[in-house]
Amino acid sequence: MFEKTTHLTMGIRVTKILSGSNMCNQNGTTKLERNTAVDSSQDGDRGAWSHGFEFTLACIGAAVGLGNVWRFPYLCYRSGGGAFLIPYLVMLLLCGIPLLFMEFSIGQYTRLGPVHAMAKICPLLKGVGVATVAISFILCTYYNVIITWALYYLFNSFQSTMPWQTCNNTWNIPENCSSGFPGNATHLQSASQQFFDRNLLRKTDGIDQIGKMRWELFGLLILSWVIVYLCIFKGVHSTGKVVYFSATFPYIILIGLLINNTQLPGAKNGILYFISPNWSKLSEIQVWVNAAAQIFNSIGISFGQMISMASYNKFNNNILRDTLIVSLTNSVTSIFAGFVIFSAIGYMAHIHNLPVDNIATDGPGLVFVVYPEAFTTMPLASMWAALFFFMLLCLGIDSQFAMVEVMVTSLTDSFGKSLLKVLRRKELLVMVVCFVAFVLGIPNVAEGGIYVFQLLDHYTAVVSLMFLAFFEVTAVCWIFGVSRLSHIVNKMLGAPPNIFFKVCWAVISPLLVMTILISSIIQYSPARYGKDYTYPAWAEVLGWFISLSSIIWIPLGALHTLYTLPGSLWQRLKLSLLPCDEFFGPLKMPTSSSQLTALTQPIENTPLTLQESPL
Repeated sequence: MFEKTTHLTMGIRVTKILSGSNMCNQNGTTKLERNTAVDSSQDGDRGAWSHGFEFTLACIGAAVGLGNVWRFPYLCYRSGGGAFLIPYLVMLLLCGIPLLFMEFSIGQYTRLGPVHAMAKICPLLKGVGVATVAISFILCTYYNVIITWALYYLFNSFQSTMPWQTCNNTWNIPENCSSGFPGNATHLQSASQQFFDRNLLRKTDGIDQIGKMRWELFGLLILSWVIVYLCIFKGVHSTGKVVYFSATFPYIILIGLLINNTQLPGAKNGILYFISPNWSKLSEIQVWVNAAAQIFNSIGISFGQMISMASYNKFNNNILRDTLIVSLTNSVTSIFAGFVIFSAIGYMAHIHNLPVDNIATDGPGLVFVVYPEAFTTMPLASMWAALFFFMLLCLGIDSQFAMVEVMVTSLTDSFGKSLLKVLRRKELLVMVVCFVAFVLGIPNVAEGGIYVFQLLDHYTAVVSLMFLAFFEVTAVCWIFGVSRLSHIVNKMLGAPPNIFFKVCWAVISPLLVMTILISSIIQYSPARYGKDYTYPAWAEVLGWFISLSSIIWIPLGALHTLYTLPGSLWQRLKLSLLPCDEFFGPLKMPTSSSQLTALTQPIENTPLTLQESPL
């Protein structure tokens, strides 16, 4: 909408009439000069990546996570097998790559975290930035529980007979336990399932029976947060060194697992089941929505991670190259993990003489129940089990410290000087953030913690995220505008984005996000655990409260902006849709009614020249 001449002339009139301080300083942002403040020479104490390759690896680590291993393979075979790759790759091209490039551009140009970056781009929707920080922080409080489970399995892997292999343990119910997969015998559970439910979780009957603390998991939760802290306590300087290992080692294990699995009997059947195309599925709208949602969630749009990490880049870093590397690596990893997972599932189906779809499952059950069972029948079982759970640890850690970094970056940008006066060192700030997240995550490691975990995940990663994504894309692509976005890309890279990105930003990507949001609303269903457990009404209310704890910042931010700006409501609204001074040149708040009128009313006859244009 801002490509229109009337809006451009408004911006030109602003730069002619007003000069001096930044009109957005009231939002708490740091004043930046148009041509110099975003330059890499002014890194100061904020820090920067030692090398551009560290940024690329960190983004790959943040994007490639546990969802690539347990979500994509199941979604692929359920949505048409090999045919699903068509909508998946189309959505990658039209939604994933353009929106990742958009977030990299915002972070690198403003050199700010998502809170202040969004406040400068669109003051009316500055609450979107706060909301992304809120949702990332909520996610990191329970995401570390998955790392805790991985550590528990890792430490239990160093045994000649793994504890989930037999029904002869104290936690087993022998009459209901099967040493293999029970198939259609619904009254039986596998030994692996009982290990997960009755030993790891010690699961109660519902969320209203939270039970006792699982002290082993409590200790491992502390250990997982210590690991996260050691990865990020020095900021990007320490993170950049960690990702050389944590982002690359999982690929070594995946390759080793694929080589091992493909030599097992039945592996071929599992792979064929995974990739065999069901072309009729392409006519189902939900399959296309699933593909878009998988791309969106996997790359991490609207979590604030990519904006935060890009904010530590040098001003002219080649973010287009990084966008292609990160997005393509993420998708290739998902497909590759599908071959690894389904080769093992095919082997399990062969061993137990069951159909593949009796064994294939979604979510934590795939990596903490099905795959551990597969290891028990493989040669060198303990070695492969240990390597697999160490791989999960690496995948989880990379995503986890990216989410924590969002909060640290935002606090540093907002209250850096004040916080450092109290805490003295940034390392202590990181420690406080990790400690608060650890405390909030403790309910997840009680005996009824799995129900808390599932409730948090449903109302954060499913319900809240798409609302945030829609408002972020609206703020950047439609209000800030494609012309301005192209302008900042041109300043950083020396060339504007091509017509493909402009069309995606202007039309295709926002409409896809809107479609996903509408589909999510239409198909909304309350949180569940497994096939049978439904949450009580009070838990549903708590879930919506959790969801609103991030979404609520969007209307609150808009109300705050409209309240603090001068003029009539209509004039305030117009002002709130203008970006801050980095994009228009230094601005000064209007001090008279004539200046305010000139700011909010475009002049049709003002000539537009290349030198005057803010774009």
